Amino acid sequence: MRENQTFNEMMVHVPLCTHKDPQNVLIVGAASQNLKNEALKHQTNVEFVDLQTLNSKNEKNIDVIILTDINLDEMVVANIKRVLKDDGLITFKTESFHKDEESLKKDLELVGENFWIAMPFRFGHDTAILASKKYHPTADIILQRSDLLNDLEYYSTEIHTSSFIFPASQHRALTGIAKR
Repeated sequence: MRENQTFNEMMVHVPLCTHKDPQNVLIVGAASQNLKNEALKHQTNVEFVDLQTLNSKNEKNIDVIILTDINLDEMVVANIKRVLKDDGLITFKTESFHKDEESLKKDLELVGENFWIAMPFRFGHDTAILASKKYHPTADIILQRSDLLNDLEYYSTEIHTSSFIFPASQHRALTGIAKR
C-alpha cells in the first residue's frame, strides 16, 4: 500500500464526511497503518477486508465502501450492490483525465449505471470517483464532521469541495458521463 498521506486522508474523509451517518464501513484492499488511523478518526464501525471477503458477504448493511487498490469491474460492482445499503456510497481510485481519459469515462459509466451520483475528484496526483445512491459530495458534506477532524496534513472542508472542480474543458468532456 502506498504511503501517501494525501491519498489516505482523501480516500477516507471525502466519503465519510459525505454520508449522513456512516455506521458500517468496508475498506477493501491494502490498507497501511496510516490509512487505518485516518478511518479510525470517525465514530463508525470500520472493517478492513480483501476482495474475497467482500465477495462472501451477504448482508445489505454497509453504508460506505472504500476500494484502495481494487480495479472496478462488473463483478465487483455486483458484489458491492449486494451489500451496500440503499443510501450507501463508494469511493475508488481511477485514472486521471490527462493520463487516460477513456478509463476515467469507463469507470464513471460503470458506476453511473448503478448510482445516481458519480463524480470524479482530484487530489495530489491521484483521481478517484465517489458514487452515491443518495448523498452529493459537495451539497451534503457534513461540516460538523469535516471541520472537526484533527491532525490532518491535507484534507480540509475546502479541499473536499474544491477537489470536485475540474477545468472547463474537462468538465465539458465529462458532461453526460459524470452524474453531478
